[in-house]
Amino acid sequence: MAASQVLVVGLGQFGMALARALAAGGVEVLAVDRDEGRVATIAPHVAEAVALDAMDEAELARCSPGVRDTCICAIGDDAREASIIVTALLKQMGARQLIARAIDPLHGRILKLVGASEVVNPEQAYGERLAARLAHRNVLDVLPLGQGLLVSELRAPEALVGRSLAALQLPRRFGLTVVAVTHAGGQPQAAGPDVVVQSGDVLVVVGAPGATDALLARV
Repeated sequence: MAASQVLVVGLGQFGMALARALAAGGVEVLAVDRDEGRVATIAPHVAEAVALDAMDEAELARCSPGVRDTCICAIGDDAREASIIVTALLKQMGARQLIARAIDPLHGRILKLVGASEVVNPEQAYGERLAARLAHRNVLDVLPLGQGLLVSELRAPEALVGRSLAALQLPRRFGLTVVAVTHAGGQPQAAGPDVVVQSGDVLVVVGAPGATDALLARV
C-alpha cells in the first residue's frame, strides 16, 4: 500500500513539529514555507520541501493539492489573512481533506466558511489537556475525539481497585466506557467486563466532557 501523501503549508513551530511527526510515521510529506531557512531545516526529515509563497495561486498549484490525501494549512497567528487565503485556495484546487489551524473561534468559523473540513487550535487543545491533568492528579492525558467525546487516560483511583469493570458499571453511572487497561509494568489490553482493576492500573476511557470529572469527584 502506498504511503499517505500530506501537504503541510506553514513551517512555524506547529507546522514543523507536525511535518516531522508525520514523516516519522511513514507519511510522504511535502512541506512548504516561504522562509528558505525553515525549508532547509525540515528538508532532511520529509519526502520533499519547497520554498514558495503559498498565497500565490500559481505557485501553490505546483504542489498539486488535489492529489494529496490531506492538505494542512498550518500558518501561524502572525498571518491570519494568509491562512484564510491559502485555505480557500487549497479548497478551490480540490483538496480532499483540508485541515486548517485556527487562532480563535472567529478565525475558525471563517476557515470553515472558506472550505476547511476540520479546524484545529493546538494552543487551546494543549491548554485544555494540561488543565485537565492539573485539576485531577489521576488524569494523565486527554484527547478530543470529536462529536462531543473525549478520550482520557487516567490512573485508576483506589476506590476502583479490586472490582471488575462489569461490577463498577461505569457506563451506566457516569457515561464512561473503559476501552483499554494497562496493568503496572505491562502492555495495554482490551478492557473486557471481567477485567479486575488493580492498583497502579492506567485506564483509557471514552465519554462526554465532564464524565471523567464526575467519576473522580465521586470516588
